[in-house]
Amino acid sequence: MRGPQRWALAVRRPDGEISTEAHRLPWSAEDHPWIRKPLIRGIFVLVESLAIGMRALRLSAAYALNSLDDGDVEVSERQLGWTMGIAIAVFAAVFIAAPALATKLGGQVIGVGSSLGQNLIEGAIRLGLFLGYVSLISLIPDIRRVYQYHGAEHKTIAAYENGDPLQPEVVERYPTLHVRCGTNFLFIVLFLTIFVGLVLDFLLPHVLLLRVAARVVVIPLLAAFGYEIIRAASRDEHSLVFRVASLPGLALQKITTRAPDRDQIEVAIKAMEAVIAAEALAAAVAGPEGRLAPEPN
Repeated sequence: MRGPQRWALAVRRPDGEISTEAHRLPWSAEDHPWIRKPLIRGIFVLVESLAIGMRALRLSAAYALNSLDDGDVEVSERQLGWTMGIAIAVFAAVFIAAPALATKLGGQVIGVGSSLGQNLIEGAIRLGLFLGYVSLISLIPDIRRVYQYHGAEHKTIAAYENGDPLQPEVVERYPTLHVRCGTNFLFIVLFLTIFVGLVLDFLLPHVLLLRVAARVVVIPLLAAFGYEIIRAASRDEHSLVFRVASLPGLALQKITTRAPDRDQIEVAIKAMEAVIAAEALAAAVAGPEGRLAPEPN
């Protein structure tokens, strides 16, 4: 769970107990005001999410390994960094480069010579691959549990936002879908690749491999624009624009979330309570000028 200044992790150990940790965000907006500038903040959010996610994975793995073994076993940041780096490279190759290369090489064969037609087909292939991937991995038991924890997170956030007590029997009444989930951000980034592809084809009409490579290089820029789109639409969550913009993400969440069990909801609640407590402590240390407005997302 992430707050304005802190993030917290809750892990159920193999012995059944739940351990929690709270940490400062990697970068503070007060110390680095440039990270809140338009466009820059979208790239920053992406980098920060990856940094926090990597550390959370390392810590949760350490809890599991240390509970199973008597020795002090820990997954190193280098090991996890290599794993995440390979995963990002595979994502870029499979979901960005491969559809572009296949469409450009096969466009003339199937009679689609226009840049618009090729990019629409490329986008359809990219979204189809992505939806197929997240659907297929849901068949893996461990990934299905991840999707259940995703649902538990959303339920807990919804209960907190509505001012209800963070109790399992209350939290489980809420839906697993949430309008501000990061999956909407990812969907918008993939959708924007269609329009960026048109621009790149115009600027680099005769260099196929360069056009394909450029689609990978501009991913941070797409993240920046995608974040600004979501931020603008979120100014009024009851508006028609926001509801329409949220539909793709909500539809995707029907795949990436599952109904959690009571134990998983308890873990999500502990994480929420940990970040609320950490934010309260940070505000108390900051004094009267400190702010307390945790809104994990």
